[in-house]
Amino acid sequence: MDHFIYHNGTLHAEDVPVTEIAAAVGTPFYLYSTATLSRHFRLFDEALEGMDHLVCYAMKAASNQAILKTLASLGAGMDVVSGGEYLRAQAAGVPGERIVFSGVGKTHEEMRLALAGGIRQFNVESEPEMEALSAIATQMGKVAPIAIRVNPDVDARTHAKIATGKSENKFGIPISRAREVYALAAGLPGLDVVGIDVHIGSQLTDLEPFRLAYAKVAELTESLRADGHDIRRLDLGGGLGIPYTRSNEAPPLPTDYGAMIRETLGHLGCEIEIEPGRLIVGNAGILVSRVIYVKSGEDRDFLILDSAMNDLIRPAMYDAHHDIIPVEEPAPGNDGRIYDVVGPVCESGDTFARGRQMPELNAGDLVAFRSAGAYGAVMASEYNSRPLIPEVLVHERQFAVIRARPTFDEMIKRDTIPEWL
Repeated sequence: MDHFIYHNGTLHAEDVPVTEIAAAVGTPFYLYSTATLSRHFRLFDEALEGMDHLVCYAMKAASNQAILKTLASLGAGMDVVSGGEYLRAQAAGVPGERIVFSGVGKTHEEMRLALAGGIRQFNVESEPEMEALSAIATQMGKVAPIAIRVNPDVDARTHAKIATGKSENKFGIPISRAREVYALAAGLPGLDVVGIDVHIGSQLTDLEPFRLAYAKVAELTESLRADGHDIRRLDLGGGLGIPYTRSNEAPPLPTDYGAMIRETLGHLGCEIEIEPGRLIVGNAGILVSRVIYVKSGEDRDFLILDSAMNDLIRPAMYDAHHDIIPVEEPAPGNDGRIYDVVGPVCESGDTFARGRQMPELNAGDLVAFRSAGAYGAVMASEYNSRPLIPEVLVHERQFAVIRARPTFDEMIKRDTIPEWL
């Protein structure tokens, strides 16, 4: 469920007509719904009610501080994967004890930053990382709480570029070596081993891969406790998928996911951490764009939009599907046409959809890409010297620009010309 629906023939974000925002902000822009963000966070929080738990939003999905502040006010922790994300979380008012630092390549500078500013735990992924973190923590007179990320060799059945839990993926340590690596960590003076971390991929639409991975984590927990480790926290990652098309079979609900966690891990008495990102913010955001031209080709028609692959790269990178709808509700009897929906960037890859059946549209019409809140704005670039597009947040009848569109001058002035030129 989201809060982008037609009222009186016009698409609204909560109680605000999208046309009103487009007139004020210009197109293209990202638009987020506070009500949808809040609802999706609460679904996860309520799914784990009665268990000691923390829902840490995976902020790589969308990291605008207004989004972080909205979720933090509901009690969310944050899962960060860089020093920049750590600082963004703190700037949004998230305390260090609610921040988990993940990622396979943390630098020494990032370790120092998080140790100095406070951290709930580091999810470490290799022996060299553990040794470096222990040395840095010892130098700083601190002890770093860690969970070790294990790779359970489970096929997440998702896109190859976002699968992370198979043996050939770069993430974590093989679960077969876990007892050996935990023994090493226990002997390092700057570390406090608090738990186990696992994450098998993104956009999972079936609970069975989770179930297989968590069963392995449960068995490992018992083994590590038998070895003398105080395993008191299980970080289960994120990855639960969203429906990108209205016709798709719906992925499992957070309530189903929570029930499966209770079934597989509830008997262990561990604190549970989960790190959803896409499911919280994906359907809470849309990309609004305007038709520049309708072009007739040799064997197809093209809708040429003012948004491009630099604004939303998911279709070009992952062959991802986004429903594209007109902002003005089509009249009855508008059976539509088949279009290739494209942007203005000078690459054939700048294509959002091929052979898409849509209502007939004209130059100047507004369209909205549904389910664009996750991995949209955060993956955008200034390719072709196209400025980053604005982000807008709606709350009931109010809206605010939460990231402004830079001017061409601001973009160009970030370059520095050497003296010899």
